[in-house]
Amino acid sequence: MSRKKHREKHHEEHMDETWLIPYADLLTLLLALFIVLFASAQVDQKKFNQIANAFSAAFSSGSPALFDSTMTPPSVTEGPPTSNNTEKSQAYMQETAQLLEVKKIVDHYIAENNLSGDLNTVLTDDGLLIRIKDTALFPSGSADLLPESRRIGTAIAQMLVPLQQKIIVSGHTDNVPINTREFPSNWDLSSKRSLNFMKFIISQDKLQPERFSAIGYGEYRPVAANDSVDGRAKNRRVEVLISRTYR
Repeated sequence: MSRKKHREKHHEEHMDETWLIPYADLLTLLLALFIVLFASAQVDQKKFNQIANAFSAAFSSGSPALFDSTMTPPSVTEGPPTSNNTEKSQAYMQETAQLLEVKKIVDHYIAENNLSGDLNTVLTDDGLLIRIKDTALFPSGSADLLPESRRIGTAIAQMLVPLQQKIIVSGHTDNVPINTREFPSNWDLSSKRSLNFMKFIISQDKLQPERFSAIGYGEYRPVAANDSVDGRAKNRRVEVLISRTYR
């Protein structure tokens, strides 16, 4: 009888503990999951803070100081990773505030001259985009600038003088084919229009030609459906992009 009790006691002292291995693995996986979630949340918070600070700087300034040439985004110098990231964030915020100030000035010009039907501005991830309706610049099917378009080009040139960013002028058409001796395709028409408008802008003020480029997209980058008269009219345009230096 005593031997049986001794065996039962010995069996209880050596219980099966293999369940601890999957339990430990589960805890490790949960820890890794929380680390990944925490890191993702930090990245989103950083982007949010950048945007919030940029908007705050732009709307609290109350003056065109950010539009001045002395307020160009600071250069990023090499250094420790943390310091470098901080400088890039500051440059991004300052450039965003500067572009918002430029947008405010262009929008004021549009309102003052009753040009809301011909021009509009959009701040994008690529930079500040100034969209100009084709009828404000060219006759139908032509790349020759209208006399009244020169007033718009001169105003835009003056606004670009204090800036240091790259400027991309792009031409766009609707999807209605064109086939003339001068313009065998919409590619040709859109390219010539962007080139002519870019040349006019550069000729108006002390602008560095090396900052500028012109490109034609034809009908392949529409902003509206081409299945209506209104949609096709929106697609026929020239865009002036003040390209971001910091992204």
